[in-house]
Parts: sequence; structure tokens; C-alpha cells
Amino acid sequence: MNVICSTLNAKYIHTNLAIRYLKAFAAPEFNIQLKEYTIKDPVMNIVSDLYQQKPKTIGFSCYIWNIEETLKVVNMLKKVDPSIQIVLGGPEVTYDTVEWMEKAPNVDFIVMGEGEYSFKQLLNEMNGDRIYKNVHGIAFRENGQVKITPQMNKLDLKELPSPYRFSEDKAHLGKRVTYIETSRGCPFSCQFCLSSIEVGVRYFDREKIKDDIRYLMANGAKTIKFVDRTFNISRSYAMEMFRFLIDEHLPGTVFQFEITADIMRPEVIEFLNNEAPKGLFRFEIGVQSTNDYTNELVMRKQNFAKLTRTVTMVKDGGKIDQHLDLIAGLPEEDYSSFRKTFNDVFELRPEELQLGFLKMLRGTGLRLRAAEHEYVYMDHSPYEILGNNVLTFDDILRIKQVEDVLEKYWNDHRMNHTIEYLVTKVFPSPFDFFQEFGAFWDVQGWSRIGHQLEDLFRRLFDFLENRAVNNLDTIKSLMKYDYLINHKYKPRKPWWEQSTNKKTRVEIYKQIIENPSLLGQNYLDLGLDEKDLYKHTMIEELNFDLAAYISTGKIETQPAYLLAYFDPANKGTRIYSFITSVK
Repeated sequence: MNVICSTLNAKYIHTNLAIRYLKAFAAPEFNIQLKEYTIKDPVMNIVSDLYQQKPKTIGFSCYIWNIEETLKVVNMLKKVDPSIQIVLGGPEVTYDTVEWMEKAPNVDFIVMGEGEYSFKQLLNEMNGDRIYKNVHGIAFRENGQVKITPQMNKLDLKELPSPYRFSEDKAHLGKRVTYIETSRGCPFSCQFCLSSIEVGVRYFDREKIKDDIRYLMANGAKTIKFVDRTFNISRSYAMEMFRFLIDEHLPGTVFQFEITADIMRPEVIEFLNNEAPKGLFRFEIGVQSTNDYTNELVMRKQNFAKLTRTVTMVKDGGKIDQHLDLIAGLPEEDYSSFRKTFNDVFELRPEELQLGFLKMLRGTGLRLRAAEHEYVYMDHSPYEILGNNVLTFDDILRIKQVEDVLEKYWNDHRMNHTIEYLVTKVFPSPFDFFQEFGAFWDVQGWSRIGHQLEDLFRRLFDFLENRAVNNLDTIKSLMKYDYLINHKYKPRKPWWEQSTNKKTRVEIYKQIIENPSLLGQNYLDLGLDEKDLYKHTMIEELNFDLAAYISTGKIETQPAYLLAYFDPANKGTRIYSFITSVK
């Protein structure tokens, strides 16, 4: 029987772990073919490719990001070959299953919940007596009526075969994110999350997981992301895995984890700060809200003081990048409360701050009790909220303006020094800066067009000019520094009008050539001759002493210059500052 397991990923770099577990578990009785696409691929292309494989059965892994496009594929497939048996599975169709069967008549079966055993059972029945009521945890049709069978007990994860050893995956391991799970389930009960529905945490065999990671690294995997809902729920387990990864990682590999920060012990962080190589680990931390009442309403236990301790210790260690998540739209979190949540979390200066909007996922407690907080939300995936009793649609649109510029101006780290100055010295709070700038950005129509790096600097400066902020010359100087320190090559035309004329630049270069110690020992170590100095550097005027700012963080206003050296070997741009009497 020709069987395909397929899915539409959000991006090419993503891989689907679920269909690989199905393939591994169904073997050797069934040799399942894997077919992955993206939600951006034309439906006709997907249908054509699947149809040409002449499958008898196709199973699709369904999530909020792909369900709409998946159903388009299913409907077209059934038109060109009604004999293909269509099976859906995944979190999006595990809940409200009867509704899905009724509104998607071209779907023949839905596998609910943990699918490895049920899907193999289903294939056996398709290949045999076709008595589908014997299959655990599925929906099917019988005499025009939708039938649901009870789900079986949870699997013993230690007995599941590895989903990582398929030869067809080897060529892609270095180009895509590899997802790996060492446990299933979550100990917490957050009412907006599907993981809260499954009680308890089950673990895979530790030694098998280690062998899988060794295999993945040996075959070129560079980014390995653990999908465990709370990787550090067991301190001893987390420590064992951290130790293993530190000891046996291969150069260039990065491991990402979802951790619960307020339960992480200081001694674990100290261990990581002392032992982990810089850049080996990356933490994703769901903060969501710092409003205690809101957290209580969604049954979320969080000690923000301990969370702050963890994030601060990790940041001070300088070894691990941290991605923190917020959710706008949780119960009783109005615009003012969310502003406080944002400022509370931004105060921690995470490397990345993700601002998302509540999605009323099928099966979650929050969706089931949506009326209690007067939630209005999209009828289709991703079921994002449009308002509730304390947050209007106008409020949501304003917060979306924050999200837009936050991504471009903080998470991409194009101008850290400038943003730090703006959020601490110019605007009442970080949220107020991103909100005002986001509103201006929206009015200008910039959210609907693309942006080069120079555009981002120019547009921020336009906003600050329009607002008539104080110390604009200082801010412009910081923006120049940010622009040049992050530039790989000598820019042909920077975003600002050059402040020094040719005569002044010649005089300054002459002074540097005659007295290179003016720029310090690090510059002397470059050993630049006159030709390289002119070819690989540029000079720009500032209005403060950059060296003093870098060492103390304080702005000392006075005429000064910077020299940017753009290493032709691409080893990074170096900035040197100096005070001179040349005008």
C-alpha cells in the first residue's frame, strides 16, 4: 500500500517531527514516504507532486498555521482522484473533531491525539477488514454518520523507534532546524496552551536520545531545537543533558530549549556560565504577563522575581542568548497593564523579545470559557483575538504597532546603543518609545513596504526630527556609531549627509599618519599603511567622546571624530575615536 505522510511547514527551514514518528512506528509493515512543503508553495504544485506518487493514502499533519492551506490541497486532491484516502492528524484537528469532519467532507479519517499507534492501526484496517471501530482514537464516517472511537492509553515513549535515522533526511540536516523531543506533556495548567490538557510528563529513553543527537551532529545538523514544553522541570535530567551536550557537541552546533525560568536553580545557571561554550545554548522563556491577577485567571504560576534572577544571571554570564515571549490579550490585562508587562520584561534587556497576541486554540480552557471575558476572536485559524471586556480592537491595533517596530529595531539589534539611549533618556519608558514610533511608522505607510538597512536608520531619524526631541545631534552620533559598527563593508553612501568636507578629512588623515598613537594601541596593532588607511576606513564627526561613552556609558558632549576600519578579510568593523583640533 502506497502511503504518504505530508505537511505544510511555515518555512523551508522547519521540519516536521510528527510525520517522522509515524513513519518510524509504521515500519517495517508500511514503508511510508515523507513529503514536506511550505504554506507558501502553490497549491497546484503540491497537489501535482502528491498525485504523481499515486498514493492510496495520504496523512496530513495539521496545525493552526497550515490548516487552511492543507484543506485546499485535500479538496483539490479529491477532485483529481477521489479514491485517495485522506487522513488528518495533529493538534488543530484533535479537538472539535466532529466539527472538522462535518465541514471537511473530503477528509476520510482524523487521528486524535498521540498518533503513532492509532495511525498504524488505521493502515492495518485499510489494508485488511476495514473495521474502523477497532482503531483507537479516530473519527470516521459510517452510513453518513461521524463516528468517534475512544483513545488508548498513552504510549511508553521508551519503546518508540527513532524518527531521526532516515537516509533521505541526511542531505538537509545542515540547512534546516532539527526538532527533538525528550519528553511529552507539561506539569503546568496554563489555560491558553494545548499542553495543559495532557496531565503529567513522560520521558523518552535518555541513552537513545543521546545516541540520536550524536547521529544528528555527525551528519551535519547545526540547529537542534528541543520541543519539550518545560525542559528543566527535572533538575537532575536537565543537568545530565546539559553536561552531555557540553561534553559532546560538535563545533557550530546550537541547541535551543524552552525553559521555565522561575524554577531554574542558581547553581544550574552557575554551572552553565562556567562550563558552556558561548553560543552553544539558546533559551526560550515564556513570560506572557507580569500581572498577577491575569496569571491567576489562566492558572499560570509564575514568580517574576525568581524569573528576573534567572534571566539576569544568564545574561550576566554572557554565554546564552535568551528569547522572551509576551502575550497581549490575556484575561483582565488591559492596555495599561500590558504596557507595564512590556516595560517589566524589557527592563531585563533580553536578546529577543517576542510580542504575540492571544490565540484561542481549540480545546483550551480559555476558549471553552471565552464568554466569561467577552472574547471576540477570528473564526478561522489562527483564532487570534479581536478584543475582550478590557481590551478593544483599537488597543490591539496600537499594540501591533509596537510589535512591528520592536522586531525591526530591537530584536534585529541594528542599533542597540541608540535604542538604549532613547528608552532611558528620551522617552518615558521603552513601551512609550516603541508605541510612538510604531504609530508614526504606521501613519507614514511604512508597514506596507520593504526596507533596506539605510531606510531603517533614516526613518527613525525622521521620526525623531518630527517629534523634535532634545539632543538630536547626540542621537545622530549614536546612530552613526551603530550603523558603522554593524556594517561589514565600507558603505558607498551612508544614510546621513557626510558632515566633514574633503579638506577636513585630508587634514585628519594626515594627522593620523603622522601620529597614529592618537587612536590608541589597538589601532597601532593594525599596522595600516597610508594606502590601506584611505582605502579601508572612513572618518565621521560626532558630538561626544565615543571612547568615554564606551568605557563609562556616559555622554560627554564635545566635538570628536570616529574612524571606522572595514577589515577586507571580513573579520568585523573596528571603531576608533579621537579628539582633534582640526575643524
